[in-house]
Amino acid sequence: MHDAPTQAAEPSLAAGSEGKEPLSAGLKQRHLTMLGLGGVIGAGLFVGSGAGIAVAGPGIVLSYLIAGALAMLVMRMLGEMSAAMPASGAFSVHAERALGRWAGFSVGWLYWFLLVVVLAVEATGAAQIANGWVPAVPQWGWVLLFMIVFTVANLAAVKNFGEFEFWFATLKVTAIVLFLALSLLAVFGVLPDTAPVGLANLTGQGGFLPHGWSGVISGVLAVVFAFGGLEVVTIAAAESDDPARAVGRAVRSAVWRILLFYVGSMLVIVTLLPWSSMEPGKSPYVAVLDSIGVPGAGQIMNIVVFVALLSALNANLYGSSRMVFSLAERGEAPRALLKVSGSGSPRSGEAESGGGVPRRAVLASVAFGFVSVLLNLKWPDSVFLYMLNAVGAVLLFVWGLIAVSQLRLRPRIERETPGKLTLRMWAFPYLTWAALLAMGGVLVLMLTDEAARPQLLWSAGATGLVLLVAGARELRDRRARR
Repeated sequence: MHDAPTQAAEPSLAAGSEGKEPLSAGLKQRHLTMLGLGGVIGAGLFVGSGAGIAVAGPGIVLSYLIAGALAMLVMRMLGEMSAAMPASGAFSVHAERALGRWAGFSVGWLYWFLLVVVLAVEATGAAQIANGWVPAVPQWGWVLLFMIVFTVANLAAVKNFGEFEFWFATLKVTAIVLFLALSLLAVFGVLPDTAPVGLANLTGQGGFLPHGWSGVISGVLAVVFAFGGLEVVTIAAAESDDPARAVGRAVRSAVWRILLFYVGSMLVIVTLLPWSSMEPGKSPYVAVLDSIGVPGAGQIMNIVVFVALLSALNANLYGSSRMVFSLAERGEAPRALLKVSGSGSPRSGEAESGGGVPRRAVLASVAFGFVSVLLNLKWPDSVFLYMLNAVGAVLLFVWGLIAVSQLRLRPRIERETPGKLTLRMWAFPYLTWAALLAMGGVLVLMLTDEAARPQLLWSAGATGLVLLVAGARELRDRRARR
C-alpha cells in the first residue's frame, strides 16, 4: 500500500518501495518484454504515419527520430523510477512522492481519463473493420462483443491480459519485421519484377526536406502521440514476480527496437515510393505492399490494424483499471474500488485462479469506457469530439510530470536507497532537462498550429480543472489537520 503523506516533510522512499502490492503476480518476463515492444505499435503507425509523410516528405525519418528520442528519454526516466519503486500506479505514485498528493492525484486521473476516452476510438475503429468483413453484424454489435470479451479477460487472472497482449504484440512485431524484410529486398531489387530504386525518391520531389525544417517539425506534431502506450509496461511490472528486474529488462529491450521499427519503416517507405503519393488517412504500408506486388495487401494490413486496435483496447482497459486502483489505494479515489478478488497472499498462486484482480476497478473503467463508446457512436462530431480534444495533449502533460518527478526523486534515491538504482537515466540531469525543453517546444508548436491548437486548449482546460480539484482537496485536508 502507498499511503499519501500527511506531513510537509518528504516521506521515506525506502519504506514505501518495500510495500507489497495486493495484486497478483501473474505476469511473466515474456509478457512484459512483448508489452514493451508492442505497446506503441498501433494504428497510429500503420495508418497515421501517412499524414506525417504528407507534411514532412522524406524528412519524416527525422521527425520520427526526434519524437522517438523524446519518448525513449521519458521511458528511461520512468524505467529508472519504476525499477527503484515499483507500484501499480507507476508515475502517479512517483509524482506523489516527488511533488505531493496534488501531483499524484492530477496525473493519475488525467491518465485514467485519457485511456478510457481513447478506448472508445479503438473499439469503434476495430468495429468498423469487422463490420466491413461481416456486414450482417452492426457496428454497435461488434463494439459490444469486443468490450465484453476484454472485460471478461481483465476480470479473470492477470495472466489472461498478459497472454492476450503477448500474442497481439507478437503478431504486430512479426508483421513489421516481415514488412521491413520485404521492403529491403525491394529496395535492392532482389524481389521478382523489381529493380534497385536508388535514392531517387529521397532526393527528388523537392529533396529530402521538401518543406524545410518546418515540415520536419510539423511531422513531429503528427507522429509524437503515436508513441503513447509505452507507460503501461511500468504499470504492469508491479504484477510480476520481480518488478524491479522485470521493468528494467523490458525497458532496455524496448528502447532500440522500437526506434528500429518506427524509423526503419519510415526510411524504407520514403525510399520505395515518392512522398508526394502519400495521402493522409491511407496506410503507406498498404501502398508499399501493393507496389511490390503482395497480393491482398489491403486486407493483410486491415488484419494487422484490427489486431493493433484490439491490443490497444485491452492494454488501455488494463492500464486504466490499475491506475484507478492505485488512486483508491492512496485515498485519491473511492475506497470501494480497493476490492481485490481472492483471499490470502496475493503472491502465492492466486494468479492461476483469478485472485488478486481489482475487479471493481476494472468494472469502473469499462463502465466509463462504454459511455465513451456510446458517445462516439452517437455524437462523434460533437460531444465525443470535445472529449477527445480534452485528452489530445494530456500525454505531454503526463510526460512532463514524469520528467519533473525524476528530477526530484533521483537525488533522494541516491541518498536513501542507492542500491535500487539498477536502471539509470542517461546523462542525468542534462537529458532530463533536454526532454522537458522538447516537450515545452511541442506545446508551443501546438499552440501556433491551427489544427493542433483546439486539442491543446481543451487539454489545458481539462488539466486545469483537475488541478483545481486537487488544490481544493489540499486546502480541505490542511484545514482538517489544524
